[in-house]
Amino acid sequence: MSETRLPTQNLLLASLPAADYQRLAPSLELIGMPLGHSVYESGARLEYVYFLVEGIVSLLYVTKSGSSAELAVVGKEGMVGISLFMGGETTPNRGVVQSACKAYRLPARAVKAAFAEGGALQLILLKYTQALITQISQTAVCNLHHSVDQQLCRWLLLSLDRLPSNTLQMTQELISNMLGVRRQGVTESAGKLEREGLITYRRGMITVLDRAGLEKRACECYSVVKRESERLLPSVGRR
Repeated sequence: MSETRLPTQNLLLASLPAADYQRLAPSLELIGMPLGHSVYESGARLEYVYFLVEGIVSLLYVTKSGSSAELAVVGKEGMVGISLFMGGETTPNRGVVQSACKAYRLPARAVKAAFAEGGALQLILLKYTQALITQISQTAVCNLHHSVDQQLCRWLLLSLDRLPSNTLQMTQELISNMLGVRRQGVTESAGKLEREGLITYRRGMITVLDRAGLEKRACECYSVVKRESERLLPSVGRR
């Protein structure tokens, strides 16, 4: 986390023409967010959007009973807070840091004014929104129709795509909350992957040993999300 992080390490900001980026740059503020930090709460008015340059934010839906399920993950390929420029101002979801983050936040007024001007920024943000909707939709399909093993593989691969290493810090309890399944199911699935030599799991640290094998075990949901992101935002595929 001590390494210098620049706004252009976020792939959306990096894809902007120089003039568009320079108009935003003075309003961008680098902040750090630890594991478990709430970026925003359900129903709260959003004050900023966040362009991640490190780490992962999970978008979650939390029921009245306190149960939760992950809708999507966001890393340096994207941003958090699409409701601001889509006109909603608030969202029923939560944004929670899954892996310690650094992000450049942009005030609501600045992002709405820039979006209203049209041009490159508006097009990029709309394309990203479509990619995010694809991820949310595919997550719903996956949770309904695919096994816990396949869901876990999808989740691991999407997380790895947004991290610089093949290791994730995550307890089985947190994974079960993310996937919306029982902890026992996660324990059994993680055990299968470990016995097959695909991962190791020690004291809340998951290390992926065989990514190709993990991709073979995953359902089509992971590849659907990845292909759509690369189609809409080619810079994602050039990371």
